Amino acid sequence: MATTAVPVPQIRERRWWHAWWEWITTVDHKKIGILYIMTALVFFVVGGIDALLIRLQLGSPENTLLSPRIYNEIFTMHGTTMIFLAIMPFNVGFANFIVPLMVGANDMAFPRLNALSYWLFLFGGLFLSSSFLLGGAPDAGWFSYAPLSETSVTHGLDFWVLGLQILGVGSVLGALNIIVTIFNLRAPGMKFNRMPLFVWAQLVTAFLIVFSFPSITVATILLYFDRNFGTGFFNPAKGGDPLLWQHLFWFFGHPEVYILILPAFGIVSEIFPVFARKPIFGYAFIAYSSVAIGFLGFTVWAHHMFAVGMGPLANASFSATSMLIAVPTGVKIFNWIATLYGGSLNFKTPLYFAVGFLFLFIIGGISGVILGSPPVDLQATDTYFVVAHIHYVLFGGSIFALFAAFYYWWPKIFGRILSERLGIWHFWLMFIGMNLAFFPQHYLGIIGMPRRIYTYPRGMGFDFWNLMSTVGAFTVALSILIFIVNVLVARRNGGVADNDPWDGHTLEWATTSPPPPHNFDVVPIVRSSRPVWDMKYGESPRGPAVVPPRDVKAAGSTEAEAVHSIHLPPPSFYPILLAFGLTFTAYTLLFSSSLGAFRFVGIFVGISIVFIAIAGLASQAARD
Repeated sequence: MATTAVPVPQIRERRWWHAWWEWITTVDHKKIGILYIMTALVFFVVGGIDALLIRLQLGSPENTLLSPRIYNEIFTMHGTTMIFLAIMPFNVGFANFIVPLMVGANDMAFPRLNALSYWLFLFGGLFLSSSFLLGGAPDAGWFSYAPLSETSVTHGLDFWVLGLQILGVGSVLGALNIIVTIFNLRAPGMKFNRMPLFVWAQLVTAFLIVFSFPSITVATILLYFDRNFGTGFFNPAKGGDPLLWQHLFWFFGHPEVYILILPAFGIVSEIFPVFARKPIFGYAFIAYSSVAIGFLGFTVWAHHMFAVGMGPLANASFSATSMLIAVPTGVKIFNWIATLYGGSLNFKTPLYFAVGFLFLFIIGGISGVILGSPPVDLQATDTYFVVAHIHYVLFGGSIFALFAAFYYWWPKIFGRILSERLGIWHFWLMFIGMNLAFFPQHYLGIIGMPRRIYTYPRGMGFDFWNLMSTVGAFTVALSILIFIVNVLVARRNGGVADNDPWDGHTLEWATTSPPPPHNFDVVPIVRSSRPVWDMKYGESPRGPAVVPPRDVKAAGSTEAEAVHSIHLPPPSFYPILLAFGLTFTAYTLLFSSSLGAFRFVGIFVGISIVFIAIAGLASQAARD
């Protein structure tokens, strides 16, 4: 008895350490995707808390809950967090997990680079968030217009500049990885006109990232030089041009809108045909309209600048391209409606969120066309009408589609089924709260409530609708709480998911739930754009749509031999070290004293451990 009792705790300790080390050093695209999703969910909650504080401040006139400085910091970090640390990483997380499965690959093209992209995202986000503890957060808005942003006396704007540099490196590396994976690792027979529409959307999004991020990289470097080395790129007193900042920023900023929304288009393009039980209507039009949006997205940036005095010719040109880009977007909307029309609709939670996305995005698109008219935009650009527009596009659009993706792909990612009842409660509370929060802001903008203010006087007609907007924001927060409860309940009591619970048609449903480390025992052979449906309901005249895992022996080898022949890269701790080194360099640029830099890095390490623990626990819990 004494001889057997000694090794038991040692084995448990080794396994516990091995599990943590496995997540920290992983280069598996599926685990990296889960880390992205879980970390983005944490930042989404943080950004949501910022939003609730903003709405509490604006819920009543002449409120003193937040000081002007604190309000500006929270306002800036809310936008920055939601765009760079929540929506984008959510999209990247699903791309990491799903795209290699959809194209029939065993992993991403560059697994270690993939891991580096995640750690740069995590450390860049923590670097930005640590500004609250180290003298003040950025306070010039997520757009940080120069030369106003040059006058901030704290390190907040420097945190913002360097944090975006770290995040930008990770984003560009991740985008290049997705491009190479899609171009080089597609399964045999998967031509471009057979790729899933989600893959098309991610491909165009990756190109948008590669070509747009250099613009904001240059802009923020110039801003850093203006703030710290006395240059005057954006300061008129030193011969600079403040409009240069706006051109550089919005040349990134408007493609960024499509970076956030194109993956949402891809998500609903996969969900609608599955739950309508019919092929997508106009596959080619939807695919190539994404490409058209990618090209046109670089021609509309200055419609954010109609009020700066560019002149009638420039205004007319950018107004025309703003109207033109609505055409391929409208093509998608009509094709989605045609897909649903006449289908045998299976109303499950993913379809609820996808239809909610369609309704809300149409509202955001219509208000966008309105703002594309220079005379109208000149009157509305500094009002809450614009706040309503961007939230209908990015929250009603991107976030609703992302939650559709959560419920659609959760069984494949974690092997568990989320509660349908809690999912429906989540949807309706979020849908009602979203409209209650942001639809009144159209009216507030029309009657003249300016945006970017921390309070307003009584008797202006703003009081009631701001209160309703605050009630709506807290209704949305309640819906997110229900989603988190749903995830926790599914961990303990959720049913075990089938390999294909929704009767899907793309290759991720041809493997197990969750997939094995190597994804497929044999390489799928694709004969159509709906390979799994063809495998289940009929074969292509030219042969089977895929060779499923159970047919490995018929292919000439045993399953064990097939799995053994698949090469997967080993885990590596170099990505996290490189990402940490880059973040450490950013701290040393902020604090001249080496001792001070190490002190702040110590704080950063502590915060990093907490976030890694949260992401690791959430990931492992969902796996279990």
